[in-house]
Amino acid sequence: MLKNENISFDPSDNTNFEEKCLKLFVFQYKNNAVYRHWVDLLKVNPEEVNSPENIPFLPIEFFKKFEVVSSPMSSATIKFISSGTSGQSFSTHYVNDVSVYESSFLTGFNRSYGEPSGYCILALLPNYLQRGGSSLVYMCHRLIEQSKQPLSGFFLNNIVELKSRIEILKTNKQKTILIGVSYALMDLCDSGIELNSDFIVMETGGMKGTRKELLKEELHLYLKKGFGINTVHSEYGMTELLSQAYSKELGLFEAPPWMRFYTREVDDPLKIRTDHKTGGINVIDLANINSCAFIATKDLGRIRPDNTLELMGRYDHSDVRGCNLMLGDF
Repeated sequence: MLKNENISFDPSDNTNFEEKCLKLFVFQYKNNAVYRHWVDLLKVNPEEVNSPENIPFLPIEFFKKFEVVSSPMSSATIKFISSGTSGQSFSTHYVNDVSVYESSFLTGFNRSYGEPSGYCILALLPNYLQRGGSSLVYMCHRLIEQSKQPLSGFFLNNIVELKSRIEILKTNKQKTILIGVSYALMDLCDSGIELNSDFIVMETGGMKGTRKELLKEELHLYLKKGFGINTVHSEYGMTELLSQAYSKELGLFEAPPWMRFYTREVDDPLKIRTDHKTGGINVIDLANINSCAFIATKDLGRIRPDNTLELMGRYDHSDVRGCNLMLGDF
């Protein structure tokens, strides 16, 4: 924690969100060389930034090219590396204080679902397990530990064992969260198994080149029909963030109090939308205290009047011309 700068991340801290954002912006401008260069390139005067909407958002691509850090790395630094298909470059998030990540995901999970000890947790994340360095695997590992259920665990390609555990859990009427990457959940569906109301199916997105990409509604319809369930939950998170938003129905994501979504104009990536129409998704994640808290993602969505996020998809080719031109100045 950056106590010497009077900055800390604490999910129970009720300090005004806007105040925290502005304080963290000043800190990261001073201490994060990559972010400072980006802000200067945009010709933004930090002294004139007076609201979260005015804070420059760093394109998420920078995590693929640079060490985005706001405090010195050490032997305790953990590297989280993004997953993807072969031929892609991967993002690296340097986490200098993993306790901040744990505080964020545990508090966020408890806020949305209650204590992990109330569930058996089955994690179907084959591509993440194979690559290593996954923040999602780290999170699920801790949740599995805290569930303290003997049938909780990770599954790679051992679908037969997973189905066997599911049948036992159904018989025991045990509340269970089945969290998985989209294509693996679809594969499990195709293997022929029904769930019941004791199960929460939570997809984390991503076909990883193994299946045709589907709209969120199409994916959920496929899973609901295949598993014989009424709803599908979703988790919205990524390597470059240390917080997650969850959707319990209709694909509408609610962020925890220390995380906030904005949308930007598709044709003007530096302009924030205020009209609830589709745009590129920007995220403020106060848990990113030691990297960059202000991220412009490559996802598309819209902010509804109740402040939930409706995820719409991704940019074609995942690039914005204006930002790419400025990237050439780095």
